[in-house]
Amino acid sequence: MKIGYGRVSTKDQNLDIQITALKKADCEKVFTDKISGMKNERPGLTDALNHLRTGDTFVVWKLDRLGRSVKNLISFVEDLERDEINFISITDAIDTTTPSGRFFFHMMASLAQMERELIAERTKAGLKAARKQGRIGGRPRKMTATKLEAAKQLLLSGTLPKDVAKDLGISVATLYRWLPAANGKE
Repeated sequence: MKIGYGRVSTKDQNLDIQITALKKADCEKVFTDKISGMKNERPGLTDALNHLRTGDTFVVWKLDRLGRSVKNLISFVEDLERDEINFISITDAIDTTTPSGRFFFHMMASLAQMERELIAERTKAGLKAARKQGRIGGRPRKMTATKLEAAKQLLLSGTLPKDVAKDLGISVATLYRWLPAANGKE
């Protein structure tokens, strides 16, 4: 069975061209949304996916009706493939029911994977270079040496740990992490 999906971004846009093309592509059921492609919650898409079964074909008028990011589109189609569901994008001439369509999509997936790996390599190299220069990543610590000394003095003077934490702009958990005796365990 072929299940179609159409989407327009705004309420005043028209789905007629997409619906006509999906029906011409022999879609037995067509689901639609009038919502931005950036939204994660798309009820029409969810309904369409819930109707798909192994061996079915999911059809869209154009790839950009599913989303804007190549990475997300590839992931989406890989999920369909894992569930043994075919994919067709009418205007983009992608049809995973054919060997050439599957090849094209696998090429796109391979390029996306290579891009992810290159990004990871560059990130690791950048972190290594930063470490060599004495920089370490992460947020600056809330508990500085000055705050630690102030916390000790306040606790020795009888101030409650929750008041010490509030005065120093830290959480009670941070205070206890740095001064375990402050929570009465030692």
